[in-house]
Amino acid sequence: MNADLSHIELNAISKQYKKTLTQSLSNVSFQINVGEKIGILGPNGAGKTTLISILCGLIEPTTGSVHYKKKDNQTISGVDLKKIIGFVPQEYAFYHELTPLQNLAYFGALYNLTQQEIKTRSNQLLSFLEISEVANKKINTFSGGMKRKVNLAIGLIHQPKILFLDEPTVGVDVQTKLAIITFLNEINTQGTTIIYSSHHLAEAEDFCNQLVMIDKGNIVANGPTLELIKNHDVKDLQALFIQLTENK
Repeated sequence: MNADLSHIELNAISKQYKKTLTQSLSNVSFQINVGEKIGILGPNGAGKTTLISILCGLIEPTTGSVHYKKKDNQTISGVDLKKIIGFVPQEYAFYHELTPLQNLAYFGALYNLTQQEIKTRSNQLLSFLEISEVANKKINTFSGGMKRKVNLAIGLIHQPKILFLDEPTVGVDVQTKLAIITFLNEINTQGTTIIYSSHHLAEAEDFCNQLVMIDKGNIVANGPTLELIKNHDVKDLQALFIQLTENK
């Protein structure tokens, strides 16, 4: 991967869907630096999914812009941008009737990986996520936790520089949740920037070193997690969430 990413700039992003009277996002601006684990949090309907969709390039903002910047301040776009982004949605994004290896081969080919690259990368991911023993079994026989791990592996097959995660541990047991979070921390130490959205506030407090909290399309908090908790004189992220959002 030759894209020398430095940071992501969001400049005055607003989004209003057709046939709606209010904006889903209103004048949202902030910066994401390489290597961060940043949580995008907020109550239901706050605009989290819209924001992540705009960051991933899945939808366009009504106004404003997103720029993926290199260290020389040039902008990464087009195919080069798609190569460095990984997205793991809350919904399962794979073929249930296929095996993990077959799914990884299919999605790896979409990124123009060679067969050897796909084989090497697939074996690494399945080993790290501790699901090698089911590599050749159909996913429709898997538990929810195992399916979450496959979902994550697919999002990482092309070794993205930036990983977007939407509720990556929803519906899994404690052991699987710990395994996923441990794995995410490991790839972050290796240089992957992680942008994470979840309703698990205790998990977000432990995992994310930066937070962007939004409510009704507006940023209500933005900064280092521990610093925000301290500055608002609350005991934890849950208390901060209740204080700053209108979902009380």
